[in-house]
Amino acid sequence: MVLAGIAPLALLLAATIPAAWIAAPALGGALVVVILLDGLLAGRLADLRVIAPEDAEVGEPARLVVAAELDRASPRARPEIALECDPRLAPGGRLAFALIPDGGAWTGAGEISPTRRGTGVFGRVWLRWSGPLGLAHRQVSRPLDQSVRVWPNIAPVRSPALQIFLRDAQFGLIARRIRGEGAEFEALAEYEPGMDRRRIDWKSSARHARLFAKEYEVERNNQIVFAFDCGQTMCEPIDGLPRIDRAVTAALTTAYVALKAQDRVALFGFAARPEVATPFITSSRDFPRLQRAAAGLDYHPGEANFTLALSTLAARLQRRSLIVLFSDFTDPTSAELMVESVGRLVERHLVLFVVMTDADLARIVSAPVEDMQSVAESVTATTLVRQRALVLQRLRHLGVRVLEAPHDAVGTRLLDAYLAIKREGRIG
Repeated sequence: MVLAGIAPLALLLAATIPAAWIAAPALGGALVVVILLDGLLAGRLADLRVIAPEDAEVGEPARLVVAAELDRASPRARPEIALECDPRLAPGGRLAFALIPDGGAWTGAGEISPTRRGTGVFGRVWLRWSGPLGLAHRQVSRPLDQSVRVWPNIAPVRSPALQIFLRDAQFGLIARRIRGEGAEFEALAEYEPGMDRRRIDWKSSARHARLFAKEYEVERNNQIVFAFDCGQTMCEPIDGLPRIDRAVTAALTTAYVALKAQDRVALFGFAARPEVATPFITSSRDFPRLQRAAAGLDYHPGEANFTLALSTLAARLQRRSLIVLFSDFTDPTSAELMVESVGRLVERHLVLFVVMTDADLARIVSAPVEDMQSVAESVTATTLVRQRALVLQRLRHLGVRVLEAPHDAVGTRLLDAYLAIKREGRIG
């Protein structure tokens, strides 16, 4: 900017006083000297600290703090920081922000938003600041050896709404015998307004000349398995996060409620072969074991082997269980083996198939048709939507419960489905 300002002055000088051309190089040399002095007066770096969180959750922002101490730096130094990191922590693997004065130091905070589970590493940090005139900058680069463990997102478990539900609902925090719902007969109680009229025991009511209703105890100690397809389709992103991570969040939220309801929960993950298989967890105190196991679900570029995986899962289960299967498919051909394998599970177990609505297909189908390209896209998308519906209908005919929901509502819909199945007494 300074050179751009001096250039017109040099041209004017050369046009009006040609003999004074020597002044232009002299001005340029003086400017170089001033820039060097500005760089020397910028001061030096005394200390640089990067405070990164040790743990973060996928899809949840986490705060990172940088503190720098500059000796003899000008108040107008305007330090800027840049960090090289794993792409799962920040877009493009780069995080940059400015520092502001804080007492005798300069501090600043950035935000990482992990997009995948695993361990993200910060490899190097750069700090740049200017001299008092703003003509020169000094830059320092240092290696970093800091990592962030990215865990599955369990923010819904910590939400006040779920905690209030667990405290006030029939599956409360205090273990107690619950009457009024379920399938196992518990006792007769005098009928009160608001009770389900279908529970009235007419024989007992006629015998006592008062209305009596049957009360049931909620089923407990049911086995629930959350099975995850970790293949290519489930690893594709939906609204910025892989489908598998959104499925893990929904599953862990429901698993937490199930443990509070005194059911037994296990996780099972598979791709080309089974990869994660936990024992059944029986207490909510052991919920972190499920979270650690879910963190081990890897991302795979190939297709999942449903025949091997689901036959292995069936061999592990010694009693009737609720199997919640998270998967997805692109066409009926790729879903054929999946449908056959799931059909064999239904013979002994209750299967709930969870799939997320394909928002891209829905957008293309509903988009206005303006040219031949949009016509072709609309026809293709409509065909895929119909094929998808046919596969889901086949699963329903086999006796599989199908839950199809948008990615941002799959957690609450899954929790509702689990509570409905539990009230029906269909698991045990």
